[in-house]
Amino acid sequence: MLIFSCAALFPLQWPPVRPVNLRHPALLSQHTYLLASPVGPLELTADDTALRSLRFAAATVTVPDLPPPSPLLAEAVRQLTEYFAGERSTFDLPLAPEGTTFQQRVWAELRMLPYGVTTTYSALARRLGDALAVRAVGRANATNPLAIVVPCHRVVGTGGKLQGFAGGVEVKQWLLRHEARKVPAQGLFAEVPA
Repeated sequence: MLIFSCAALFPLQWPPVRPVNLRHPALLSQHTYLLASPVGPLELTADDTALRSLRFAAATVTVPDLPPPSPLLAEAVRQLTEYFAGERSTFDLPLAPEGTTFQQRVWAELRMLPYGVTTTYSALARRLGDALAVRAVGRANATNPLAIVVPCHRVVGTGGKLQGFAGGVEVKQWLLRHEARKVPAQGLFAEVPA
């Protein structure tokens, strides 16, 4: 009777050994911080290298009086505080939102929108080179994981109509009015040309 070893027939290591990507988001330390703001509580998430999300937390969330757990979140809190005080119009933070290639293109274009100026979904689609991608642009805008910092609130419907926003239309209106105070010549719905 012959007995064969599986290892002799298949000298592969099991489980297979793969190189470990130490920069993979799942392996980086994640930090979360709740920030009280004029538009309600904001939840910021960052790893060791970049801000990953800035979302609107439930209005019922109690924001603890604690310092941010990382230098990156402390810087994000400082810049957001300056923005809400009307002292900052752009953000200078390392960002790493997760999304498709198309979503990344839309979010990069959103970051180019000047403070206090709005654009429409169709104008944004035209700037991306595909006038028919209006719905895809709207969907990418709706899934933006970095509210305020990637200013999806500056995108409005045709004719300046305020449309959906993760924080609610009232928050979108508050953000636009807040920015319009510093840019009165542009007006609330001054549009960026396509």
